[in-house]
Amino acid sequence: MTSVPMIPESYSHVLAELECLDPLLSALRLDSSRLKCTCIAVSRKWLALGSSGGGLNLIQKEGWKQRLFLTHKEGAISRVACCLHDEDYVAVATSQGLVVVWQLNQERRGKPERIYVSTEHKGKKVTSLCWDTAALRVFVGDHVGKVSAIKINTSKQGKAAAAFVMFPVQIITTVDSRVVQLDYLDGRLLISSLTRSYLCDTEREKFWKIGNKERDGEYGACFFPAGKNGGSQQPLIYCARPGSRMWEVNFEGEVLSTHQFKQLLSSPPLPVITLRLDPQYNTSACSLQSLSFPKLLYLTEHCVMTWTERGIYVFIPQNVQVLLWSEVKDIQDIAVYRNELFCLHTNGKVSHFSLLLVERCVERLLRRGFWSLAARVCCLFQNSIISCRARKFLPLDKLEHLKSQLELSTQSDVISQLEELISKLEPLDSACSSRRSSISSHESFSVLDSGIYRVISRRGSQSDEDSCSLNGQTLSEDERLKEFTTHQEEDRYGSQVWGPCGSAHNVSHASVVVETDRNETFLPFSIPLSFRSPSPLVSLQAVKESVSSFVRKTTEKIGTLHMSPDVRVRQEMKDDDESHEVTASIAAYSQEEDENNLELQSQPQEEDRLRDLKIATTEAINKLQDPLVLLEPRCLREVLQEWFLYLEETFGFKEPSFSDDCLSIKEDKNVLAEELSEVLEENIEPDKHTHFGREVCENDASSKGASDHVFQVYPPYLIARDIQKDLVELTTLCFELNVFPCKNGNAKENAEQDLQLTVSWVLACQFIKDYFFLLDLKRLKRCITINYASSTSVWETYIEGLKELTHASPVTLAMENGDMLKILKLLNDLGPWDSPLLLAHAQRLYEKFGETAVRPLIKFYPSILPSDIMQLCRHHPAHFLAYLDSLVKSKPEDERSFLLQSLLNPEALRLDWLCLAVSHDAPQRTNTVDSEGNPRPRSHLFTWGYSQLILLLIKLPADFVTKEKMADICKSYGQCKMYLSTKLCCSRYYSITW
Repeated sequence: MTSVPMIPESYSHVLAELECLDPLLSALRLDSSRLKCTCIAVSRKWLALGSSGGGLNLIQKEGWKQRLFLTHKEGAISRVACCLHDEDYVAVATSQGLVVVWQLNQERRGKPERIYVSTEHKGKKVTSLCWDTAALRVFVGDHVGKVSAIKINTSKQGKAAAAFVMFPVQIITTVDSRVVQLDYLDGRLLISSLTRSYLCDTEREKFWKIGNKERDGEYGACFFPAGKNGGSQQPLIYCARPGSRMWEVNFEGEVLSTHQFKQLLSSPPLPVITLRLDPQYNTSACSLQSLSFPKLLYLTEHCVMTWTERGIYVFIPQNVQVLLWSEVKDIQDIAVYRNELFCLHTNGKVSHFSLLLVERCVERLLRRGFWSLAARVCCLFQNSIISCRARKFLPLDKLEHLKSQLELSTQSDVISQLEELISKLEPLDSACSSRRSSISSHESFSVLDSGIYRVISRRGSQSDEDSCSLNGQTLSEDERLKEFTTHQEEDRYGSQVWGPCGSAHNVSHASVVVETDRNETFLPFSIPLSFRSPSPLVSLQAVKESVSSFVRKTTEKIGTLHMSPDVRVRQEMKDDDESHEVTASIAAYSQEEDENNLELQSQPQEEDRLRDLKIATTEAINKLQDPLVLLEPRCLREVLQEWFLYLEETFGFKEPSFSDDCLSIKEDKNVLAEELSEVLEENIEPDKHTHFGREVCENDASSKGASDHVFQVYPPYLIARDIQKDLVELTTLCFELNVFPCKNGNAKENAEQDLQLTVSWVLACQFIKDYFFLLDLKRLKRCITINYASSTSVWETYIEGLKELTHASPVTLAMENGDMLKILKLLNDLGPWDSPLLLAHAQRLYEKFGETAVRPLIKFYPSILPSDIMQLCRHHPAHFLAYLDSLVKSKPEDERSFLLQSLLNPEALRLDWLCLAVSHDAPQRTNTVDSEGNPRPRSHLFTWGYSQLILLLIKLPADFVTKEKMADICKSYGQCKMYLSTKLCCSRYYSITW
């Protein structure tokens, strides 16, 4: 007997094709080789199909009857869009670039008429049409990037006005490449081109670029409305990015976060439920899918869908979840309306899918008599059918009836699995079964998720049973609670709720009694039930026990529904008290009294903690607006020092105190001389550096407890976005200007300058550790590269913080047991990179694989710069030289000099790199230079491994002194050709200046 594999419980929805549209296309003669469907659109009433012959078929979705056929002599129909708020209007774009707006006149039963023809895009290919959500206005985008708006004057205001007033076409903007997708919501127009997305305020005529990173290819973007339960929450925007990613953007065009779906898409595809084939599910996982989403479409209240050449994908982006993905081949375009998807395939065929809950899908199959398919779907989705949510649509008697309709001889395996499913739904020896049988002659009942018994009168209809269920895993907890309350109000007229206590769903015990008295007239019986609770206290205890399992299982999921990935990590770092508080706040839905108390306990204390810091931050920002303060270093430092006191007080980090006692251990002249010599050796010979700054930090400051201090990678508590931006700006400015605690006040006035420099390094390291979560990582790296080039400890501290941020990333996990090529491919797939976090992965790669990992890093330029690799390979300069040579050779010959010139910052790097190039992969120095330091005869016959890099460095323009120094370096290593070439340049320079 072959068993049907079970699909995991996390999948609650399915794509179902319950009707075939091939007969409709045949009736419209759109299935021939001469005439095909070229575009598609859908609304509540219409399905619009454009054809290659220039005709537009408008089919009424109710009954699939053709109502209208609109002809166009301007060429084939390339785009069509239905006006959703007034379905009497349709916009059509033809292959010649003309845009025609039709008024259907269905209300007056008149003939359809053209009310506007736009020639603004004539001769161009119209790639997108989009209607305004409130006004009669159509937005048009073409392949050269032009976006225009057509405002319609409706004839409903009078034929004279319609004929007399014609609004001109308004040019919205012209973007840099082809328009991929347009979307409109609440006065904002969203434009997605081949390179980036743009947000336009059409009322105030303002434009924003979304994000800083460009892209190359077809990537869609769409608005995400706030929803019915959104309250005052603003809509969001989702923009497709390379590598199966999406940007989440607010309504002002600011990127909030990046959602990565590549890992989630490694799960096997869910089968499409279709009448033509039995659904099959392959349990083996797929490889990671790095996809490009050509369009994003808003679907229902929580989902965004897209497609590729491989299949259809439905996401819950706010929760970073994949609701489902299914294999559907050869998709050209998709139109959606609520949970309906109409797919136009490349061969001109049209498919109609519905996004349904699994139990809804089974119910529809049962209603149409597809017994075998319904049974197979039940067996595939056993985990979803068993859940209490499914009982609303699939009560036990329906499944029993389904089993009785199957043929025992041919479907014995499905019948056995169905019996197993039924036994899990209602165990024969359960107390519920015995109680139900004892009152079966009078009534039926069901057990709700909370443990409440709901008794239903026999005279009620079957479809009214058990209307109290959770609305799937896609809903937030507030929406679940609201839906449950709504169902209780509906059930007052057909059922009566009895249970241990109504407080499990924010209903007091007294309210349950009142409802019982109110509804007694609707019930044909009044008998005492043995399972009714005797007292409120016993009821409360019973409810707590019955819902404890449910709360325990859903606490973690509910707590992370609307959290970004970095907030989830912060939540894990909180103490047990805070996590217990979150759990208590979730359990508050079960008790009205506890809810009131817990709301007071869970009030964010950040307002009190940040009140003084907010005031100080606002004052500091206002002071920095004054040019006299901003351009005067002394005044600027005073403002920052005053503000920094509030920052220390708010977050409570204790800096190491470099007081007189701390520095007194350095008064011994011999010890000081030794340590200063080590610092000098560190600056002169990188191969022999001694981590002096780290030793001071770990040895001297350990007496004050600094050695026990850990990185503050995440804030100790959540910080509002409006203040976080200013905090990051001021904290980073403090680091750039060396505004550190205890830096000047406690140090001895007569301390050596080098010792003060060392203490400054230590304070910089501690500052990075304490306030890493408030530092701009890009500016921090730039500041360290410029101001702390001689201190390896500051750079190491910076890298250590980046490692802390990325310790749980998939790249870090893959690096433990994966090979280098796989890791590099994973890094490349996660790109393009615009974050210093890439440095942490590069550091780990170098530590694990050594020199072989350096050369492949050139593909991440300019995210990783040669200056970063210099720090990475400071102990092995030959490794850096190999990277630099590979980077230069990766460019075309005519661009190499320009690239090398741009990398020489500061200019002193030219001499350092030349010394490296002539001393590595070079012949023995005794073979090329004599005892007096002059090149030996025939030394020009030797070859240098980096001769091309040496030649490029010499040919770069430079001043006379630098050229002389370069000539001396070539002479000292016996590089005759380069020496003569440099001397020739010097002589020319001398003759010109003379």
